[in-house]
Amino acid sequence: MSATQLLNPKAESRRRGEALRTNINAGEGLQDVLRSNLGPSGTLKMLVDGAGAIKLTKDGAVLLKEMQIQNPTAVMIARAATAQDDICGDGTTSVVLMVGELLKQADRFIQEGLHPRVIVDGYDMAKEETLKFLDTFKVTRSIDRELLLSVARTSLSTKINKALAEQLTPSIVDAVLAIQRAPEKPDLHMVEIMKMQHRTASDTQLIRGLALDHGARHPDMPKRVENAYILTLNVSLEYEKSEINSGFFYNSAEQRDKLVASERRFVDDKLKKIVALKNEVCGDDPKKSFVVINQKGIDPLSLDVLVKNGILALRRAKRRNMERLQLVCGGQAQNSVDDLDPSVLGWAGLVYEHTLGEEKYTFVEEVKDPKSVTLLIKGPNQHTITQISDAVRDGLRSVYNTIVDECVIPGAGSFQMAAAQHLMSEEFQKTIKGKARNGIEAFAKALLIIPKTLAQNSGHDIQDAIAKLDDEHRHGNIVGLDLVTGEPMDPVQEGVFDSYRVLRNSIASSSGITSNFLLCDELLKARQMSRQGGPGAPGGGEE
Repeated sequence: MSATQLLNPKAESRRRGEALRTNINAGEGLQDVLRSNLGPSGTLKMLVDGAGAIKLTKDGAVLLKEMQIQNPTAVMIARAATAQDDICGDGTTSVVLMVGELLKQADRFIQEGLHPRVIVDGYDMAKEETLKFLDTFKVTRSIDRELLLSVARTSLSTKINKALAEQLTPSIVDAVLAIQRAPEKPDLHMVEIMKMQHRTASDTQLIRGLALDHGARHPDMPKRVENAYILTLNVSLEYEKSEINSGFFYNSAEQRDKLVASERRFVDDKLKKIVALKNEVCGDDPKKSFVVINQKGIDPLSLDVLVKNGILALRRAKRRNMERLQLVCGGQAQNSVDDLDPSVLGWAGLVYEHTLGEEKYTFVEEVKDPKSVTLLIKGPNQHTITQISDAVRDGLRSVYNTIVDECVIPGAGSFQMAAAQHLMSEEFQKTIKGKARNGIEAFAKALLIIPKTLAQNSGHDIQDAIAKLDDEHRHGNIVGLDLVTGEPMDPVQEGVFDSYRVLRNSIASSSGITSNFLLCDELLKARQMSRQGGPGAPGGGEE
């Protein structure tokens, strides 16, 4: 302790109080920024970067990742909230609101002389009890398509307008159901999100197959084929260039012609085997088709041969598309044409080419049992496409969470109201002794920030809406806030559901980060810290 601190303990105490005040103000400030985003009635924020690019969004995760935040406390809250999004896919704004309100409620008691440690102890007890109450409050029911539609609709309506959310909901649910192979968890990486700047956002659609972002490279190839056998190749069908620096020296033009002819004959042999396989599976049946999708190149002469035999061929397909092609159509990718037989072929009911300006797209659809699907996001401009992409990602995660958790939580603020009443109930209060009750009271009041903000953003009187919800819950009715009328409504009947793991993680993370801030009583400027061992780092030293 320095001489100044010994001589002036009041200044030391004041400085510690100022550090705590800084943390509380930062939490409240970040809360004020994101408060208006919450819920379907939330407003948008405009982000403008240094280059003048503009983004409109109400997604808390996008805002916190792209906003320029200077305050170190606010930066920590933003990191905790975006970690919530990485883990659960939603609940970012709720975490920020909860942290800000927990700090605000704690400040009331700190002003009255209560030590932050006592409040933190109360918060820890309230958090444990709230998580236990969450397990009793959840609704466990069979996970059918109707329930998943309700969950996805609730999630999407907080990110985009209601009409668009209604149109996107079936596509998102059907995409997850298409790739699900019970009892295993669905792998959301099997849902490919493809973007196309075309028409309007309402034209976004689910393709039960694959969309390739290129087309055939021969004008005479068919643009649309049905009942197609799919041959997936990784074989070069073009004049091979040497992979090392080399040169050929000819004594005459005849020698050069012989070399070219032998190279051509080598490629032609490969083509003959492909054509023979096509003739074997299709025969003379005009209703059957044959498609070759090659990861490597196909030269013009080879394309001519394939066209004459009625084969649709795509070259230079991306590796990720080649991997998904087998999951969509079946079959096996071939690195050689020596042992081709019908067992290596996949199948698709429809393969067609779509031209958009100078871009060509090839769609592979009507497959038998797709293990991978494509969500084709359309929009008139890049801003709309980005906004829909963020919403679709959250919608997919909400459906995934419901399938994995096998339960849902009644939404519209009903859980927060019920949990606050439970914490303040006489039955629970009897189990608490001493000053910790103050922390539990602060936690219970902080939970109400969610229904309060929902009411505020919908233009309803906050105190009136909370009083009505409180009355219903006291009579044992589980109700949430109807954002249109401001009256209590049954969220289960209306199909408004929250994700169990989102709520669980948001309660735990917001309580944990708030406790750290309340117990932090001084801000110190640190020397530059190195992630790797250095002279000032543990284990570091000079050579």
